Amino acid sequence: MHPGRYLPVMTALLFGAIAVPAHAATIQITMQDLVFAPAEISTKVGDTIEWINKDVFVHTATARNGDFDVTIAPKKTVTSVLKKAGTVEYYCRFHPNMKAVLTIAP
Repeated sequence: MHPGRYLPVMTALLFGAIAVPAHAATIQITMQDLVFAPAEISTKVGDTIEWINKDVFVHTATARNGDFDVTIAPKKTVTSVLKKAGTVEYYCRFHPNMKAVLTIAP
């Protein structure tokens, strides 16, 4: 075995790892017992939020700054992709006591 043989392979692997874009994550936010869980979460632009409504009521995830307004039927799941960085407070329009915060990094 020649040590010089491994250098091109290791170099290719290193550059391949650098060139691979980061994969977006899927973040689950559950609505159950009239509560968003988790109530605070950090994400990134491009991540997908999976809104899971386990209640028997219709809920919304309505951003106070107008960035999104998602309606989720009872016992259903809806997805949305985060497009803008920032801290977003959101709530349910039908149950205003349901509040949460997304911190979205670029």
